[in-house]
Amino acid sequence: MNPMDLFKNIQNLQSGMKDMQEQLKDIVVIGTAGGGMVAIEMNGQMQVIGVRIEREVVDPEDIGMLEDLVRAAFNDAFAKVREEMQNKLSGGLGNLNLPPDLLNNLGNPG
Repeated sequence: MNPMDLFKNIQNLQSGMKDMQEQLKDIVVIGTAGGGMVAIEMNGQMQVIGVRIEREVVDPEDIGMLEDLVRAAFNDAFAKVREEMQNKLSGGLGNLNLPPDLLNNLGNPG
């Protein structure tokens, strides 16, 4: 490969990554569990920006159930962010020749 072509590709990638970071700021999803009794709001930068827990699921005798619901809501939000990222960015970054499974390789939260 021509070194100048490689340099152009790197510049395109840097520009594309800046654009991608800007687009990620606009992604906001809500993951839920327990029929909506637990909800987690997450942005495209994988930051939790809100948590809502209905009073009915708070049982001091069964903290494990609440922990499971929070984990499930987080995983739901995480999956939705990944899906939004793939949908939003697949067209915009298609000309950068990035690996098609780049977003699928994001770490799984558990």
